[in-house]
Amino acid sequence: MSIGAAEEIVDLLVIGAGPTGLACAIEAQRTGFTAMLVDKGCLCNSLFHYPAHMTFFTTPELLEIGGMPFSSPNQKPNRNEALEYYRKVAEYYKLDVRQYEKVERVDGSDGNFVVHTMDQFGRILKHRARKLVIATGYYDLPNYLGIPGEDLVKVKHYYHEPHPFYGLDVVVIGGKNSAAIAALDLWRHGAKVTLVHRGAAMHRHVKYWILPDINNRVKNGEITAYFDSTVTNISEDEVTLSTPSGVVTIANQFVFALTGYHPDFSFIEQLGVKLDETNDRCPMCDPATLESNVPGIYLAGVIVAGERTNEIFIENGRFHGQQIAEALRGKLVAA
Repeated sequence: MSIGAAEEIVDLLVIGAGPTGLACAIEAQRTGFTAMLVDKGCLCNSLFHYPAHMTFFTTPELLEIGGMPFSSPNQKPNRNEALEYYRKVAEYYKLDVRQYEKVERVDGSDGNFVVHTMDQFGRILKHRARKLVIATGYYDLPNYLGIPGEDLVKVKHYYHEPHPFYGLDVVVIGGKNSAAIAALDLWRHGAKVTLVHRGAAMHRHVKYWILPDINNRVKNGEITAYFDSTVTNISEDEVTLSTPSGVVTIANQFVFALTGYHPDFSFIEQLGVKLDETNDRCPMCDPATLESNVPGIYLAGVIVAGERTNEIFIENGRFHGQQIAEALRGKLVAA
């Protein structure tokens, strides 16, 4: 295909090649339709950017898609096992996955959409599809603090591994799983960790085997914690906190602002999908078919729940593909 030329039309194009997107393409193919996936990153890009040694909260069978068993020697699989599993699923189903293509815009309408993407070299490509699924997740867009110094290079919104921070003063902002896991991992590998959380204690939904660990490290003074506190300023060598005891300034070399993420609402709205501003910005869609208010555009995965990003995970989002495939069966066959 020449750069810029539109391909032959496919029945379904899925934007987002994470587990939910893969499940949508698989179920479409199993129903007899052609499918393609595009992703601005690699296959399962969000999972790839999880902490290197992350362990899932769930069991392997609840991460399965396409009827393929997820074999693991561990009761709870880790990130690397999951990545290998989804690679094998994609290979087994011979999925057409276009990696490192960022969607720039979508033209056309139901039955003849044209998806314009840009590859990593800035070249524009076009893909045609009768139907679209938006399965873009939410991990790509951090919730920013909106404070001075947040744009410094030392401030990070993702945590991968501890080695580069050995012996350094590190602040971790947040009170949920990602913050607790990062703080513990950094401390265990020689970083001097300060945890800052606006709540009175770590969140009650922190994984049950993580919560007592982080609480004990704080109780023993191995990790310094400031609860009911916020970071108000970040400079090259310090961080300023607002605490119940007043303003506190501490030495600092790196900050992990692990304060959550949100879906790309602007992209959804550009497609014409309406958000319910009275209901946590949930996109409007039919709960049975997951078709949005824009004919031919379906939603899958966490974006269905809007800002309630703690409601849909791989475990339940993976079934969205079946709902959409069933809807396509009635519409595409009849077309």
